[in-house]
Amino acid sequence: MRRGLVHGFFDGAITMRTRSIAAILLVAPILVSGAARSPSQLPGVAVLRDGLALPVPKGYAEVVVAPNPVEAALALGLWKAPLAGQSAVWPDGSASQWRAVAAGARGWFTGDVLDGCYLWAPLDAERGAVMILRARGHEMVYVNGAPRAGNPYCLSDERESWQPDFDYSLLPVDLKKGRNEFLFRCARGALKAELYPPPKPVFLNGRDATLPDLVAGEEIRTDGSIVVVNATSKPLHGLVVRARIAGGAPAETHAPLVEKLTVRKIRFALESPAQAAAGAAALEIALYRKSGSDFEKLDEISLDLRVVGPGEVRRETFVSAVDGSVQYYAINPAVPAPAGAAAGESGPKALVLSLHGASVEAVNQAASYAPKSWAHVVAPTNRRPYGFNWEEWGRLDALEALDRATERLRIDEDRVYLTGHSMGGHGTWHLASLFPDRFAAAGPSAGWISFWTYRFRGANIADTSAVRRMIRRSTAPSETFLHAKNLRGLGLYILHGGADDNVPPEESRSMVDSLGAFHRDFTYHEERGAGHWWDRSDEPGADCVDWAPMFDFFARRVRPGPGRVREVRFATANPGVSARDNWLTIDAQIEQLSMSGADVRFDPGLNRFSGTTRNVSRLALDLAATRPDAPVVIELDGQTLRHADRRGEGDRLWLWLARGRWSVGGEPWAEYKGSHRYGTFKEALRNRVAFVYGTKGSREENAWAYGKARFDAEKLWYQGNGSVEVVSDADFRPAADPDRCVVLYGNASTNAAWKALLGESPVQSRKGEIAFGGRTIRGTDLCCVFVRPRPGSRTASVAAVSGTGVLGMRIANRLPYLSPGVGLPDCVVFDRRVLTHGDGGVLVAGFFGLDWSVDGGEWAGPAR
Repeated sequence: MRRGLVHGFFDGAITMRTRSIAAILLVAPILVSGAARSPSQLPGVAVLRDGLALPVPKGYAEVVVAPNPVEAALALGLWKAPLAGQSAVWPDGSASQWRAVAAGARGWFTGDVLDGCYLWAPLDAERGAVMILRARGHEMVYVNGAPRAGNPYCLSDERESWQPDFDYSLLPVDLKKGRNEFLFRCARGALKAELYPPPKPVFLNGRDATLPDLVAGEEIRTDGSIVVVNATSKPLHGLVVRARIAGGAPAETHAPLVEKLTVRKIRFALESPAQAAAGAAALEIALYRKSGSDFEKLDEISLDLRVVGPGEVRRETFVSAVDGSVQYYAINPAVPAPAGAAAGESGPKALVLSLHGASVEAVNQAASYAPKSWAHVVAPTNRRPYGFNWEEWGRLDALEALDRATERLRIDEDRVYLTGHSMGGHGTWHLASLFPDRFAAAGPSAGWISFWTYRFRGANIADTSAVRRMIRRSTAPSETFLHAKNLRGLGLYILHGGADDNVPPEESRSMVDSLGAFHRDFTYHEERGAGHWWDRSDEPGADCVDWAPMFDFFARRVRPGPGRVREVRFATANPGVSARDNWLTIDAQIEQLSMSGADVRFDPGLNRFSGTTRNVSRLALDLAATRPDAPVVIELDGQTLRHADRRGEGDRLWLWLARGRWSVGGEPWAEYKGSHRYGTFKEALRNRVAFVYGTKGSREENAWAYGKARFDAEKLWYQGNGSVEVVSDADFRPAADPDRCVVLYGNASTNAAWKALLGESPVQSRKGEIAFGGRTIRGTDLCCVFVRPRPGSRTASVAAVSGTGVLGMRIANRLPYLSPGVGLPDCVVFDRRVLTHGDGGVLVAGFFGLDWSVDGGEWAGPAR
């Protein structure tokens, strides 16, 4: 520990010299590393107690095109410390005033204004120092103008035993000598912020560890993860983690880079012989820095692992392909059937994939069910208790967990069922409508339908311009109603409490009305007088999720499998998200990110596929069920094709539409858009994505690039239990992993990795200009966000968050492209007017062509 810094802090290194801020200094004993540390036990805590708050108008939605006077002032370099009574004018013409606010005795700012506001608090320091910011209740915070991730879900000092612990956000911040400013964005009714010296320059944050449960009597060989806090001004290279479970030998893992003044959750291996009995097993984790043959111990910590019996609910971990992070799912394992009732129960089990609601841990979701003799209940995490509403990274997590559980367990894949409650009920609608051939039946309970029927109800997000409509198309996979007809072949049991005041029963009723027009196998039960979470019977399990009639419904339904499916009617908005139903794949569209559909029937006696398509430019038919001794006949959109040499393309027949006519063609080149890589900005946020920031610009440009990359990685860590590598252009090695997705921060002039990854792109962002196809858009206030295929890779993408100058770069600071329900198309170009005039500042928005060209694409905006 750097005792000089701590002593200096106590001696007055930080003092409050303004009327608008006060702090309380709490002196505690110096803590020795080695156990899971509570931040409240650390020395020298400074609690922010006074500030100024600016109310944000009710119904104001932070969508892509949302003018904001505070963000405008920050981006334009016009920000000045506010004064009480000063006004700000919002897009609807309303004005609000900065007002003085004070924290209560326990340090919490509360009151109606905290339901939506900016809260500013200054802090004067007599000298610079790195401190740990422990803030709770905020969406994000600017620390001296640099964006840092928020902690919106921790809203109290206490929690119930069943509630998730959100008090894990400990961020190192670099305070300068003199005035330091904190500008919090708040939206959940409470804020508490405190700072304290780091216990060590580099330390482990045991409050956020992802760990498996051990099963008594079984050896373990899996993975865990823990947060490393780097409170130094240098990146950490050469890290090694040694983890030892009581009774076993240490397992050593080489850890990835952890950038300066930030956090990263790192993976480590876990190996252990079997534990003899249920209970707890001690886990010792030590972090080292290796230099040559020398190992420097940076920190160590002790945690407990749960040891459970073979039939108990447990957590199982896996490494995600999205970002290389460690995730878990919970399993409530099937139990032996009672004697005399075990007939037919000896084969593979069914699997029930259960999606939790907001603020629910997956392990508690799994424990809400009574054990079944015929099915395992598997509960993925959505990446966090709130996560991504089971969309985007949440959707990928559900599918990864399903795949991993299916691999590890003996599963009858024709008896996989999907269910969920509340937010998980929405996830049930979402996944079932996108992937109907993965499940035999689905059962949403208290599920809301879409962001537009639930989350954004009452918000001003009207698509009143061509630009807004183009941007909105990137979120089309979230439009559940548009995909509802994909549910026609799936058994549905819909459950809702009649007195639910959290998710109104009108959500389920509206879907029931829609299903009534085409669906023939659904049941709707509305429990009279029941609220959001309810349990009416004395049977084990909570009725609102473990509803006996729903599970009876599941037990009587089996997925037919592609070989027994004669007709497919499938619709998709984005083949990159959802392309396949049984033997049919919609691989590309005429108008991208608009609804496409194919209704095709297979007649095995005639070896014939026949049907119609809508907005489809390329599709594929699996030929496994066709007769090999006869040509395949295709009757599509009024055309008839015969294909005799049907085994030449790997039992898949590709059909291409050109000038209104279908023809049989070969498998498309990977360089084309297709279901393997279709675009929209968020497609780059997978395949072990790395954030590469530029260091070749001015001091301000470089600071922005690192700060923005750090913020995005911190947000994905907090929101999605992520572990995204943040690395400088100088340290990034493109050839090391050519199939990895990359996001570049900066432009062609400021980021040295640009040439290798985007040098051939038809869109170029440089100092003072953006090249867009054959056109040039000039100005230093331009922001360009776009995605391209990564050169040399069949699957990876490269995205850019760029600006033509510092002003243009700052426009990107609050683009909510990481938030669920908000999306960006392939390319958007903004200028400064977006900060004050909304879509009037969007110069170009749209999609590259299927060949990734500008000229073949579809664009909106005055510069198109």
